[in-house]
Amino acid sequence: MPFTFLPLFAAASMIAEELINQMIPPLKVSDSAGKAAKWLGEFHVGQLPVLENRQYRGLITESDLLDYENSTQLLAAVPFGYANVHVQRDQHFYSVMEMAIQNKLQLVPVLDDQHEYMGVVTVGDTIAAFGQLTIGAGQGGILVLSMDERDYSLTQISRYVEENNAKILSSHVAQDENDPYKIRLTLKLNTANLTRIIATLERFGYVITAQFAGAGEISENEQERFDALLKYLSL
Repeated sequence: MPFTFLPLFAAASMIAEELINQMIPPLKVSDSAGKAAKWLGEFHVGQLPVLENRQYRGLITESDLLDYENSTQLLAAVPFGYANVHVQRDQHFYSVMEMAIQNKLQLVPVLDDQHEYMGVVTVGDTIAAFGQLTIGAGQGGILVLSMDERDYSLTQISRYVEENNAKILSSHVAQDENDPYKIRLTLKLNTANLTRIIATLERFGYVITAQFAGAGEISENEQERFDALLKYLSL
């Protein structure tokens, strides 16, 4: 089943603290490089936060671990970056989105008022929040599909969408961060009425992982953020 989300007015004021993903755990400087590598694989993420006594120290990545054949090496002795890449708990989700885009990250750490670690917000969480805003002038919607690369045919998918009196305004393809063997297709549609389109796509075996709909107009600044997010998703 695709995700469904809060009403538009709620999303417009959503802050980082409300988007924290409790399923992604942090590492500690006392953890081993082997544990870090294992968790990166298990949680299908490109980065994980590293803490020292609840203080955020940075993000560890797969490339940080390449030079450490000894899996027992502690993270305290492994150089890693992004120590200054984080947001405060009360910052708007726009800040999370912009931080992820600027640093090409899948997740952004959130700190509390004492600068202690609270959790992370993923790009997927940010998409969910942004999806609550209107998609553009007039009505519109977004569908996010996950599929095997061999099943990708925009021509075929467009035909299914148009059979339901809708059109694809733009599309972006990226690797699915939850499954390296699949791709994620993000479709921007000219309608907020997604029910029949989803039913049609699912009938032909497509998996819808998220859906967003809105109505009305958004500001030029919001449209720029939306366009930047879609561009990021296509990388």
